[in-house]
Amino acid sequence: MTQSALPSPLSRPWPVEIRRHRDRRHLTITWDDGLTRRFSAKYLRVNSPSAEVQGHGPGQKVHVTGKENVEILSVEPVGAYAVRLMFDDMHATGIYDWDWFRNQAE
Repeated sequence: MTQSALPSPLSRPWPVEIRRHRDRRHLTITWDDGLTRRFSAKYLRVNSPSAEVQGHGPGQKVHVTGKENVEILSVEPVGAYAVRLMFDDMHATGIYDWDWFRNQAE
């Protein structure tokens, strides 16, 4: 029986452009395979991969509300695998890795 190899990080689509829009309410990512997706700041904030939002275990996700007008203040690289977003409500604990973005985009 043959086992399929796990995809290498080099064979996965890789972001080639990450752009925060002037309105600070959108982030657009383009991958090297041509896929481009626009994410709203609200979506990114309420679905933050942080423990503050996701909880520390199954069933602990927090329902975040009142973020309709949230803005992205900054986009900071975290190594070569992710970015940290700072929102105007001062939330900045989520690390958004490339796989997270790609999974949300597909």
